[in-house]
Amino acid sequence: MPDFSPIDFAVPFFVVLVLIEMIWARRRRPESYEPRDTLTSLAFGLGSSVAGLVTGGAVLALSLWLYQFRIFDFGDEWWSVWWAWPLCFVLDDLGYYVFHRCAHRVRWFWASHVNHHSSQHYNLSTALRQSWTGFFALSFIFRIPLTLVGFHPAMILFVGAFNLIYQFWIHTEAIGRMPRWFEAVMNTPSHHRVHHATNPLYLDRNYAGTFIVWDRLFGTFQAETESERIRYGIVRQLGTFNLLWSVFHEWVGIAQDVWRAPWRHKLPYLWRPPGWTHDGSRETSDMIRERWLEHGRAASDDMEKTVPNDNPIAGQEKPA
Repeated sequence: MPDFSPIDFAVPFFVVLVLIEMIWARRRRPESYEPRDTLTSLAFGLGSSVAGLVTGGAVLALSLWLYQFRIFDFGDEWWSVWWAWPLCFVLDDLGYYVFHRCAHRVRWFWASHVNHHSSQHYNLSTALRQSWTGFFALSFIFRIPLTLVGFHPAMILFVGAFNLIYQFWIHTEAIGRMPRWFEAVMNTPSHHRVHHATNPLYLDRNYAGTFIVWDRLFGTFQAETESERIRYGIVRQLGTFNLLWSVFHEWVGIAQDVWRAPWRHKLPYLWRPPGWTHDGSRETSDMIRERWLEHGRAASDDMEKTVPNDNPIAGQEKPA
């Protein structure tokens, strides 16, 4: 099996597509790009790549050690079992859905994933906003089941890279809707715009990586509607382009909440949803949506007016 990462070959195409979209945006939608925001996204991508190089070896070593305890064995020439590749891709995408849903519903994982949602702009450079702290957050545990089933770690990493490459092109406003059959099965720019929205209607929806069918099956799908203009970012916007704060603000917020909370409430600040507090002083996405449903769209407009865009109290961000 060739020893290379598909992402290495995809990066030049990423750069070209970003440049093409920037030319399009300058004429059709200039608000899509903001220079400081784009530079922050690029810095996120560079830092994430460095973090991956530093921690990737440890994850691979752990995966190879666990591989010896696999349930099924595809043999020494596992790479030649053709049907294992598409099966691994589909199961890995299901695993990504589980991870992605947990990353929005468990604050510990959200602290790492929030980086990807921190931009108030939605363009191809936003796709580069990847986490620096995924290893610390233990995000890799969601791929361990595939290793224990019997898929070789190299195969899992390979199909996972293609999954990540697929998700690049859906971070754009330049594409409206794809054909109906494609929208029914695959994740698309329209579906993923919903996922990056802060509107109560859209909060915590469309977790899919490649196949939107997982959201349809598990009740987390929401179609993009023309009547609901999308607002991007996180509910309490960062209000800064400071790179280090953008990367670590939610970890700081967790530390502050755990330190201040009574003993019996400390651990829930790790595993409860983002926005949860023991005294009800903040809101989770479920609470925001429930309030919106009770009071109608007017409540959504009121919330947008009352939430400041300056630097919020750490830990008050909600998933988009």
